[in-house]
Amino acid sequence: MQAVDGETPLLAHNPRQSLNPASVMKLLTTYAGLELLGPAHTWRTEALTEATASEGRLDGNLYLRGSGDPRLGLEQFWLLLRQIRLRGVSEIRGDVVLDRSAFAVPAHDPGKFDGEPLRPYNAGPDALLVNLASIRLTLQADPTRKVVKVIAETPSDGLRISNRLSLGREACGDWREQIRPAISGQTIELSGSFPASCGEKALHLMPWPADTQVEGLFRALWHELGGSFSGRVRAGRTPTAASVVAVQESPPLGEIIREINKYSNNVMARQLFLSLDGERPASAEGARRQLASWLQAKGLKMPELVVDNGSGLSRSERISADALAQLLRAAWQSPVMPEFISSLPLAGVDGTLRKRLNGSAAGGRAHLKTGYLDGVRAVAGYLLDQDGKRWIVVVLINDPKARLGKLAIDALLLWLAER
Repeated sequence: MQAVDGETPLLAHNPRQSLNPASVMKLLTTYAGLELLGPAHTWRTEALTEATASEGRLDGNLYLRGSGDPRLGLEQFWLLLRQIRLRGVSEIRGDVVLDRSAFAVPAHDPGKFDGEPLRPYNAGPDALLVNLASIRLTLQADPTRKVVKVIAETPSDGLRISNRLSLGREACGDWREQIRPAISGQTIELSGSFPASCGEKALHLMPWPADTQVEGLFRALWHELGGSFSGRVRAGRTPTAASVVAVQESPPLGEIIREINKYSNNVMARQLFLSLDGERPASAEGARRQLASWLQAKGLKMPELVVDNGSGLSRSERISADALAQLLRAAWQSPVMPEFISSLPLAGVDGTLRKRLNGSAAGGRAHLKTGYLDGVRAVAGYLLDQDGKRWIVVVLINDPKARLGKLAIDALLLWLAER
């Protein structure tokens, strides 16, 4: 704990110990992104073709070329396809080619980290990431009929839902753990129990490989827009002679980092991390080099720093409390400070801290990034005390019983807030 304008910490314990920060590592990625790319930075997703549409018919291929947009959601993808329709294309006779060449990434195993390959937080980086590689299902408890309704909110061509859920009587609690999804082709089977006390909940799943997921979404949306398509959807590269038909631009980085930090979005953080590499195709190694050069230029010394993917969803990432305090102090003095701080969860108000410290002296006065993994509990950010003094706070706990540290962290934050 150290005042933002102070030279020495008020409290320090093992400040240079190299520890796993979990999602607190996103502070490094997002602050570096703001300074290296700028708060107004955007990503472009382009639709291109070598052919010319005649009477609404495109006899060549349509290329969808991504640049790593972390926020190309269902609505944005629909808008891109709508632009193509508005430019007179109603029938595509060639293939739809998915161009992910802006990123050089190895094959990704979504189940490698924790054996949960269907969880969207395990999505890998993708230059043409669409809808966070996931689909949304709405579960509705119907106590009158004693059933659970399942509504597929995300369109996908050929999607079938096999609903074997029973209506439970238990407390809502951690309801996701009671649902067992299984994937067979285009069929999603849901078994297990959904508590009636939950009412309505959204279940996000990552059921298919990237090409399959984008194909299903493209076919469904293109059909909804009144278009026809007789070709294949496949991976490939865009020819240099292809011309742009439509462009969908992302929100600016200053807005995107709010989703990354407030809701601890891992795949969006990984997209941003790769985008730090100024070369194309971007790679994790190139991003690490850019990060190291930036830290050196700012005079931030972090000999213990180990960066894997920049999201904190890693067993190997390491940083010290002292290094994080240096980073937070530099951010406080940076021109991008307003964008950076406003991206952090506000205690008792929003994001991952919405239900934490509310009604306390720290509620509404602490902007803190949280970190959570098995054996890890962490927070880091800024806190405004009762006298109007702002403090840098970093707490990293690595221990098999780290989950018990939450109460200690909260007590420490309350103590500082009440000073």
